Amino acid sequence: MQRKFDDLLLGSIELFCLAAELGSFTLAANSASVTPAAVSRSVSRLEERLGVRLFVRTTRQIRLTDSGRRYFEQCRDALSQLVDAEREVTGQQTTPAGVLRVSMPTPYGHYRLLPMLPAFRERYPEVTIDAHLSNRNIDFAEQGFDLAIRGKAPDDSSLVARKLEDAEMVVVATPGYLRRAGTPKTVEDLQSHECIQFELPSSGRNLAWTFLDETGETDVLTHGSYGTSGDALAGVTLARSGAGLFQTYRFIVENDLREGRLVEVLKDRGGCSRPFILLYPHARYLSLRVRVFVDFLVEQLGQKPVRRGRGAPIVVPERRV
Repeated sequence: MQRKFDDLLLGSIELFCLAAELGSFTLAANSASVTPAAVSRSVSRLEERLGVRLFVRTTRQIRLTDSGRRYFEQCRDALSQLVDAEREVTGQQTTPAGVLRVSMPTPYGHYRLLPMLPAFRERYPEVTIDAHLSNRNIDFAEQGFDLAIRGKAPDDSSLVARKLEDAEMVVVATPGYLRRAGTPKTVEDLQSHECIQFELPSSGRNLAWTFLDETGETDVLTHGSYGTSGDALAGVTLARSGAGLFQTYRFIVENDLREGRLVEVLKDRGGCSRPFILLYPHARYLSLRVRVFVDFLVEQLGQKPVRRGRGAPIVVPERRV
């Protein structure tokens, strides 16, 4: 293997990351026991090598450029992996520590994963959580995430995909809306109702509603005066406000259903579900903090009986994608 980084360059990368974290050449210099001029020369050395500006400098402060931020995120993770590797080889990494970056869809984050994080932090207090909630696809590697939760597995052989659960779908509305508009008895009745729409960020098309019939799952296109995009929880908020019917995950509205604020309709055609899948790099690249987080999620979610529709439980083994 050809050597690409000498000791001077690696030291420059460490000083650059320290300056980026502290937001100051002077603070970075004090922390590393060097002079501010040494930090400045290290950053200049990197900028010359890369051919881009890493910081915007003023007399009072420094600020990462867009290129600098991307470079910092990658270098920070790379240095963290080097530390983890050294600890693992020497047997020192007995306690998970460091920053854990997790990307997740908004509904799953708010109603499933985020409420579990205090229990994880109580178990592993030296791990810091950076949770990124978005319904848009992210570049797993480029944006520096340790794990991601998605509705389907990408075509990427470097990732492991592990199903956490199949989340059941329900159609709900407020009692007031149903008194005003009537309760649909069949799927065909939905054509005369206000069905709140959600636009898929990947295609720009409205998400079809899914129902069970004698042949299995069937997708149904509905119509309505309310359209939402970006955040699926907007449709839930509209439904709670009496705007119309909405199909969503049961785990989001289970308290509303229990307390009578919402009513489930078309129960005889219910039972459909959508998967949530945990994605992470192949095991040989995992730091200890990622390993324990994967184990924690599987403990909390992955060992629950997984059902699709009205069929028998299915076993969901770990697999590569």
